[in-house]
Amino acid sequence: QVQLVESGGGSVQAGASLRLSCEASGPTPTTYAMGWFRQPPGQDREFVAAINWSGDTTNYADNVKGRLTISREHAKHIQYLQKNNLKPEETDIYYCAATSGRVRIRTYSYDYWGQGTQVTVSS
Repeated sequence: QVQLVESGGGSVQAGASLRLSCEASGPTPTTYAMGWFRQPPGQDREFVAAINWSGDTTNYADNVKGRLTISREHAKHIQYLQKNNLKPEETDIYYCAATSGRVRIRTYSYDYWGQGTQVTVSS
C-alpha cells in the first residue's frame, strides 16, 4: 500500500512562509504525479498545485499563483510546497496526493492520499 506522509504545517503569522513536505513510501507507481489540496472547514477539498514525475510540468490554482512553488525530489520520493506571504484565509488542512500518469486537478483523479497537515495563519 502506498503511503503519503505530510509534514511542515504549523501556526504562523500572516505574511510568513512555510514549506510543506510529503514523502511517499511503499509500492509507488513507476511514474506518478503528485499534488496538494486544501480543505476549508465544512467544505470540499480544493486543488492547490500539482507536479508531474519529471518536474517539468506544474499546475497551480489561479488564486495561489505567484505565492506558491511546488517541487519534488525523485530519489527521496518527496514533494514540497513552498508557501510565501501566507494569509489568514489560508488556514486549512493541506493534503498530499499521488496519481499514476500526468498532472491532474480533480480529487477523484488521485489514487493515494496523506492524512493532512494543519496550517494556521493568524493576523
